[in-house]
Amino acid sequence: MFIPTRAAGLEALHDFVPHAGVDYSRDRNRDDGPSRSNVSGLSPYIRHRVVTEREVVTAVLARHRLGAAEKFVQEVFWRTYWKGWLEQNPEVWRRYRLEVDAFHAGGLPAGYEEAVAGHTGIDAMDAWVRELVETGYLHNHTRMWFASIWVFTLGLPWQLGADLFYRHLLDGDAASNTLSWRWVAGLQTAGKTYLAQASNISRYTDGRFSPAGLATTARALSEEPLPARTPIEPEEVVGTIGARAGLLIHEEDLDASSLLAGQPGLAETLVATAAFADPDERSPLGASSAVDAFTAAVVDDAAERSLDSRGRPAVVLAGAAASWVLDWARSERLDTIVVPYAPVGPVQERIGRLRSDLAADGVSLVTVRRPWDSAAWPSASRGFFPFRERIPALVRDLAE
Repeated sequence: MFIPTRAAGLEALHDFVPHAGVDYSRDRNRDDGPSRSNVSGLSPYIRHRVVTEREVVTAVLARHRLGAAEKFVQEVFWRTYWKGWLEQNPEVWRRYRLEVDAFHAGGLPAGYEEAVAGHTGIDAMDAWVRELVETGYLHNHTRMWFASIWVFTLGLPWQLGADLFYRHLLDGDAASNTLSWRWVAGLQTAGKTYLAQASNISRYTDGRFSPAGLATTARALSEEPLPARTPIEPEEVVGTIGARAGLLIHEEDLDASSLLAGQPGLAETLVATAAFADPDERSPLGASSAVDAFTAAVVDDAAERSLDSRGRPAVVLAGAAASWVLDWARSERLDTIVVPYAPVGPVQERIGRLRSDLAADGVSLVTVRRPWDSAAWPSASRGFFPFRERIPALVRDLAE
């Protein structure tokens, strides 16, 4: 369904732009099955920044007024909002990781194995599990139904449902996936849950599914209070770039040219480039073979496009462990490694571990955050609706 190249992502964007206005607003909630044509199909590319949010929104607004394409533009900003919110509340991610680890260490509840195998007896859920595993994708509306049935009808922990999605979704990122599941369960917006209803499912699947026996109430889950928010650091470049700097790209941000374009002169100083990824860090069970294959392919594609100052493409490191990065840094005699900023999630954890190993070897690590994130994330301190009011101003400022 998704060809893992930037060229394919740009083609999908080109094909979708004419439909990003009235068509998308009218048909976006309909799920016609894996052959669906009423959504953009851009999310796996945006998730890895093979195609960036900025160029997607720019292309859409070159064809449509913001008012006409508002629903689609909001969908792009939802991913940005989730990242900004989790960036300011990293304790949510820390707890989620600990809870998933604990479940997989031996505390799996009754019904879990049947649910992940597609043997619940609820025809819609079983079909959606198969589609998720086979394609690495589910329609956004279907993800909400799935999560609601998982939590409120099957009575399964939301953390294990989020883990299932994260392992299999090509477009799964730590913030969007974790926080969307929390929203359904009534944790993200305290007390507000999402209840899947058979009539709604039937309406938007054109009668393909109308599951019986669904929960008729959805009591919100609760949790320990979160600590105070962590403020967004104002600096976009953190660290000092030395005389021999190399760029190390990762699966959170795979368009080096647009990243470097925001930092005049940086591209010309890079004496080497490399790429690394490890999607298996998503879960104690690793990632699906589809996620592994897609990630490896988009990293290879990005490496071909990520040239150093001598015109050499990036070296794809054979692993994501610090030893591979250190070997590359030594071979290129680097004193600095520049990385795209990774939001809260497994890659940020990996880079945090890498930083101390590099420092011990006399190599500094410098992070570069995109202006898109710097502008939008601070506004993600409350719910999405206050953030949504900022979208017109964000679009206007980021277009300048």
